[in-house]
Amino acid sequence: MEKSRNQRITRITLWGAIANLLLTLVKFLAGIFGKSAAMTADAVHSLTDLISDAVVLVMVKISSKGKDKSHDYGHGKFETLATLVVSLLLLVVGVGLMSKGIESIRFVIGGGTIEKPSMIALWAAVISIAVKEILYQWTARVGKAVDSQAVIANAWHHRSDALSSVGSLVGIGGAILLGGKWTVLDPIVGCIISIVIIVVAVKISIPALNELTDASLSDEIESQIMSIIQSVEKVENVHDLRTCRNGQNYIIDAHVVLDPMMTVAEAHDITVKIEAALRQEYGVGTLIAIHVEPDENAD
Repeated sequence: MEKSRNQRITRITLWGAIANLLLTLVKFLAGIFGKSAAMTADAVHSLTDLISDAVVLVMVKISSKGKDKSHDYGHGKFETLATLVVSLLLLVVGVGLMSKGIESIRFVIGGGTIEKPSMIALWAAVISIAVKEILYQWTARVGKAVDSQAVIANAWHHRSDALSSVGSLVGIGGAILLGGKWTVLDPIVGCIISIVIIVVAVKISIPALNELTDASLSDEIESQIMSIIQSVEKVENVHDLRTCRNGQNYIIDAHVVLDPMMTVAEAHDITVKIEAALRQEYGVGTLIAIHVEPDENAD
């Protein structure tokens, strides 16, 4: 199961990397020969996506390793770290696009003009939008299927590139059709798109930060965990539940109250049943610690 998951993540990320490499080359050539500064900047954006792909490939490979002498809980948080790194890259891209857009708008307001590009730059933008939106849909679907926030974050890198190309398309198209001051459409749309990218980056980074700081699972999941434990026969009560996420897996620590007249073997059997029930619900990789306590109110 774990091997299949890693293979799917690696496959989709490699396809994305190949597409990003080809698009980077196409955009650079289109920007140079099409005399489009917007398309050249778009090529740099695609280049940052290659870095994102590399981060996901490396971190997911590390996270798939089991526990070892220095990592008793495994390496699951490396995938979370990848999510955070990718979201920070998105944030940098968004801020960079915003900065460049504002600079270009100020240049035009100050009397400057942005050079009119040629059709080759326009077609490069159309191709980029189509390819990157397909990659977003494909990557996001795989990310949700394998429950990988790092892959989902990388999918948003693809969409941010598509949105960047939308800005280039509007700016280049406006410049070609209208010319003159209308070239300012490119940086204006770019600023709007950069805001969307920044918002997405922040939304992606918050869950990753929560996980890296061992934030508890949601109240809904914790209530479900309590119900599962209490449903096991002979469990009288459960308290001191502690939870957090470790990559795609959960860590669950709880105290259960049992009949004090039970033998150690009987109590052990019950904890085994609890662990089996929890792993059936949340996966075999769930890390569970059950502490047994005697019922002090028992006769």
